Amino acid sequence: MRPTRAILSTIVGVGLAAALGTAPATAATPQQAAPTSYAQYSGSKAEASANKAFFEAVMKSVAAKRAANPGLRAVTVTYNASSAPTFRTQIARSAQIWNSSVTNVQLREGTNADFRYYEGNDSRGSYASTDGHGRGYIFLDYRQNQQYNSTRVTAHETGHVLGLPDHYSGPCSELMSGGGPGPSCTNPNPNAQERARVNQLWANGLASAFKPAA
Repeated sequence: MRPTRAILSTIVGVGLAAALGTAPATAATPQQAAPTSYAQYSGSKAEASANKAFFEAVMKSVAAKRAANPGLRAVTVTYNASSAPTFRTQIARSAQIWNSSVTNVQLREGTNADFRYYEGNDSRGSYASTDGHGRGYIFLDYRQNQQYNSTRVTAHETGHVLGLPDHYSGPCSELMSGGGPGPSCTNPNPNAQERARVNQLWANGLASAFKPAA
């Protein structure tokens, strides 16, 4: 859920910090030139690719844990919110929203996390990223969460964990429309199509993740 994007190559670099268990550079070193408005949004091929890579990294992490514990029945994605204490309520609410919306995957807070949440200031706004090694993180930007409904922002970014792309031209009733409908939109819930898509991805996607490389 971001404004018009800058080049996303820097996101890969900050992902390495997450892999090492530290906060992204943008959280440790807040940027001074953060925009005053996130009203303008636009998608890009680079962003779509980054979101897809994030989902695949999380899925592979989950698949690896399930392969090590074949007795596990439910597909559970584990997150760590310790580095985003300001948004702990919104993160918990976001997980609750998704857990009540879909049946083929559930979000749980715990150790050995598949992804983490971080907080700070970043001119790109909030975003999802991956280190390319089976781990990822969601960054929650302070200023964006002040202008837009914070639970919607968090639930939107968490939607990327579950495989949904951005669709900024959609209506407020569509969670992945993000900031497209403007700050007045406070809906934090996925619509029927989004719920169905997540269930489909996690019903069939894990089977693909288990397939050996060709």
